[in-house]
Amino acid sequence: MGGVRLRMDGLEVLVVMADAPYLIALALLEQNGARALPLGGRSLPVDVDLTPGGPPHGMAQELALELLVRVWQRSADGPLKQAAHQGSLLLVELPMECLPEDLPALKAAWLNTGDTDAFHQGLKVLAGRIWSLSFTKFQPLAFTPLA
Repeated sequence: MGGVRLRMDGLEVLVVMADAPYLIALALLEQNGARALPLGGRSLPVDVDLTPGGPPHGMAQELALELLVRVWQRSADGPLKQAAHQGSLLLVELPMECLPEDLPALKAAWLNTGDTDAFHQGLKVLAGRIWSLSFTKFQPLAFTPLA
């Protein structure tokens, strides 16, 4: 948590502000018999709307595209396979404090076990909102809340 000290009527007041959430796109995949979990993210503006069930921030599509290009580039190293039919391509809003330890630990556990259900449950504990990404021909990219 961050804070700002303000002086008001001779009194110093500490105004505590929650850190802006971080938006992360990630892909659970297998390549050459090994699991991989590439991801990329960006900090969201402090005033972002975090309404439960609401759509992700407008930068979600750009972030997903960047991740998919990275995944595409990996295909030069061998065939790629999504780890699970549903929930292999995700968009997640996480508090900044989860980034240094919690997310890497969750990623390492999935890389070691391949337990996608446990990975999804772990994300649900950490994350504010999670979407699964999908595409249907002639439709825009769909962000569906992960059940």
